[in-house]
Amino acid sequence: MEIGPGIGNLTQELARAARKVIAVEKDREMIKVLERTTKDFKNIKIIQGDILKINPGEYNLESKKYKIIANLPYYITSPAIRKFLESERHPEEMTLMVQKEVAQRIVAKPPNMSLLAVSVQFYARPEIITFISKKSFWPQPKVDSAIIRIKNIHKNKRISRGKFFKIVKAGFSQPRKQIINNFIRGLKIDRKKAEQWLSKNSINPERRAETLEIGDWLTLLKTFPSY
Repeated sequence: MEIGPGIGNLTQELARAARKVIAVEKDREMIKVLERTTKDFKNIKIIQGDILKINPGEYNLESKKYKIIANLPYYITSPAIRKFLESERHPEEMTLMVQKEVAQRIVAKPPNMSLLAVSVQFYARPEIITFISKKSFWPQPKVDSAIIRIKNIHKNKRISRGKFFKIVKAGFSQPRKQIINNFIRGLKIDRKKAEQWLSKNSINPERRAETLEIGDWLTLLKTFPSY
């Protein structure tokens, strides 16, 4: 599945390598161009629609049986990634071109974690393939880009995703604040219980959320129900 194929240059190359390409384009006028540039390919299916509203099941896309290719505009980067990572019919992997700064946030490690980094790394392993200068494009954008690959996408059905992200969002609610204060405010627990909870997981209450690893968040989730 290609998101935002534009005039179809990449779409044609994908069609030469893949058994089938589903190209999702929102712009109706661009669809007309795409239909002309890909008319010689029988394995391209063009869909006019909003990728954030597309259901993979409608196109017989099964979990781990397809890949996502996209050049994502900034404003849909996070929701598009989240949509497919959380989908019951999630892709095998995703190869995306995004803004350089966003790519760096996605692959970040402690002490530079962010809510976005945790949200992606909870489900998969992201990596930056290469950086692309803004000078490579016309018209030239204001920022550089990066190509990232998100792979090893998985679902742990034994983990409550809702509770996990409730804890994570509380921890990152004010990134510059100590994590204990964020938990007290965001999870509505008193200081003594918050201190006991963090101590049980060997986490200093004065740490900030950006310093915690995925494993830290998982242990916090595991011990949270007792409070």
